[in-house]
Amino acid sequence: MAFRVRARRLLPGLIGLSVLAGCTSLAPEYKRPPAPIPAQFPVDSTHPEEYAEGPAAAELAWADYFTEPGLQDLIARALANNRDLRTALLRIEEARAAYGISRAERAPTIGLGADAARSRSAADFSPAGQATVSSQYQLGVGVNHWELDFWGRIRSLNDAALETYLATTEAWRAASLLLILQVADGYLNLRALDERIDLAEQALATRTESRRVFARRYEVGSASRLDLTQADLLQQQAQALVQQLQLERSAQMHALGVWVGEPGLQLPPVGQPLSAMAPWRELAPGLPSELLQNRPDMIAAEHMLKAANARIGAARALFFPRIALTGLSGTASAELDGLFGGGTRVWSFAPSISLPLFDGGERRAQLELTEVRRDLAVTHYENTIQNAFRDVADALAARQWQQARLATLQATEITQAERARLANRRYEAGAARYFEVLDAERDLLATQQQLVLAHQALLIARLRLYNALGGGSTGLDPAAPAAPSAQRQTHSTPRTL
Repeated sequence: MAFRVRARRLLPGLIGLSVLAGCTSLAPEYKRPPAPIPAQFPVDSTHPEEYAEGPAAAELAWADYFTEPGLQDLIARALANNRDLRTALLRIEEARAAYGISRAERAPTIGLGADAARSRSAADFSPAGQATVSSQYQLGVGVNHWELDFWGRIRSLNDAALETYLATTEAWRAASLLLILQVADGYLNLRALDERIDLAEQALATRTESRRVFARRYEVGSASRLDLTQADLLQQQAQALVQQLQLERSAQMHALGVWVGEPGLQLPPVGQPLSAMAPWRELAPGLPSELLQNRPDMIAAEHMLKAANARIGAARALFFPRIALTGLSGTASAELDGLFGGGTRVWSFAPSISLPLFDGGERRAQLELTEVRRDLAVTHYENTIQNAFRDVADALAARQWQQARLATLQATEITQAERARLANRRYEAGAARYFEVLDAERDLLATQQQLVLAHQALLIARLRLYNALGGGSTGLDPAAPAAPSAQRQTHSTPRTL
């Protein structure tokens, strides 16, 4: 009966201590560092049409922006199969488990224990001069070294573990966006190579026919050996270009296979130029401050900064006493059948307090280490912001000037085609040597190749702007498979802990 009274008095006290222990934290108050970037993105006032209003990138999921069916399929397969992305997903599970361990340290460890012992004492140690055999049986429920977190050490470590978990979730999203960028970039490169190969093969077929005509003319004496040699040179240059482009296509296909997670991937030529692709939507750049909410890498950097800030609280708490409780309540008896009889109740309550008086400066060094790491996290956060600003500024500039370059090359192609036509007419009329035709045909093919690359560069500029503005993170959930369907979530959240 006395034991029950003591337990009733002790239990509310323990509950009160546990509540009080979780109310204090020595971590410094977190304040987001000011963004070390201008308030506006750089805009060229001479080309305001390049900054027309459009939807925000963050509002468009990747399947809403990349409307090409073939590209959608590749991105979905990459998100499902890429090994680097799987590694990032396992990092989330690792951080989630570490957070679970840290959270469990705030609660007492309660265990059930049972002990049984029999011993024999020698006759020399017995007052009666006879050997004795004794038994002891004990059963109880106990609390094993429960630290009362008065100074918030465990709480700070728990907060740091939570922020690390959230950072790994955002790091997975950042890795997903990078993978989408790589796949889309590789797909565009593949499409451009197919178009360039088609142009080179057309030029090779035309020059092969020209070489045949010149060989016949040389046989009948109506063309010189020099003209035939020049025709050979044109054919060989076109053939070498086809071989070089085929090599580049093979390398690009191998890289795309690794990103998609399917080594040995083979995609046939589409047969359509890049200009026939469904146009990607123009995007409004918005304000630089919006990057803080839209880009996963910046969100992850801020979570890591919060984690470093919380660890300072844990280091500060080491300068205060650590208070722990150990307790046991149960029953004990010398006979097994009397273990639950009257008068066998036992209990123990053992609080402890410890504070190192001298540690050679270890705690001070630990605090300095956490503060330096916090400062490093601030620097990393600011560097991430500046790199994000640069990514957007570069993409905006590329979108503007690649559009202008494309228009110039389109006009140049028309001019070069006319030049080649006139050179052939002059040669056929005997007014010019074949050198003139050689230069015109070579320059026309080079311009056609550059025009394809200009189309590709403009699409890549729009792709990189979409990625730099944080587009594509909508609907990316590490707990859900990737699918370019209407079942995408409009907002993703970390897995429930």
